[in-house]
Amino acid sequence: MPKRLAYLGPAGTHTEKACLTYDPEATRLPFPSIEAVAAAVESAGADECVLAIENSLGGSVTDTLDLLIHDSTLFIRHELALPITHSLLVKEGTQAKDVKTVFSHPQALAQCRSYLSKHLGGAQRVASMSTSAAVEEMLQRGPDAAAIATERAGHLHGAKVLVNGIEDNPNNMTRFVVMAPTDHPHTGADKTSVCFAFTEDAPGVLHSVLGEFARRKINLAKIESRPTRESLGRYIFLVDLEGHRKDPEVQEALKAVESQVSMFKTFGSYPRHGPPF
Repeated sequence: MPKRLAYLGPAGTHTEKACLTYDPEATRLPFPSIEAVAAAVESAGADECVLAIENSLGGSVTDTLDLLIHDSTLFIRHELALPITHSLLVKEGTQAKDVKTVFSHPQALAQCRSYLSKHLGGAQRVASMSTSAAVEEMLQRGPDAAAIATERAGHLHGAKVLVNGIEDNPNNMTRFVVMAPTDHPHTGADKTSVCFAFTEDAPGVLHSVLGEFARRKINLAKIESRPTRESLGRYIFLVDLEGHRKDPEVQEALKAVESQVSMFKTFGSYPRHGPPF
């Protein structure tokens, strides 16, 4: 029986492409929000879900991070990274000189800013809920509109691809995570993601926690912070580290960290994407 894979829809988005890359045989289930995607798995309406978590240009996807920290019982089970290519789509018969409005998701608009300024400088930029939804809005608008979306979205909605590859940076990549009720068994080439917070800010507290990893020669791939939602200036720290949570040295380090913080959560261990650190 094919796996049921929830994702942030509609069809034709980069997240759907990530689903197809991860498991082309899965039954894809689109949902209108990140919260609904995770809820589908938590309620057993889907087996796993795919969410964007980080872009090489725009940074972290804060809605996904906040879901992991505050609102979900799911674990990260896999990760994958895909190159992001944007296309300029129009209604059949529309030419670039006709375009007065460009629809797309805010991130896509930002990632194509230079192209738009150079070639469509007079066009109004309008934010859409997704790149695929932008194509629908563009088609409803008429012959003076364009959309930035995937080539697949154009095929799905019957739009014409005017230009491919309009992103400003050819190194544009997005990292996606697959979330499930359990994380992944040990593979020997793993990554673990955790978060933690302190009751009070004081000199050296973060240094002390990070030292638990350094003393055990555990490499940290990433560290960042998010507001606690409790008061201004209070933060939760998120760390990606090399190794599986069941590795003895990682297990020891995480236990030591947990003893020094007021809040601690493991997002999961999973096979890491790409070459070793």
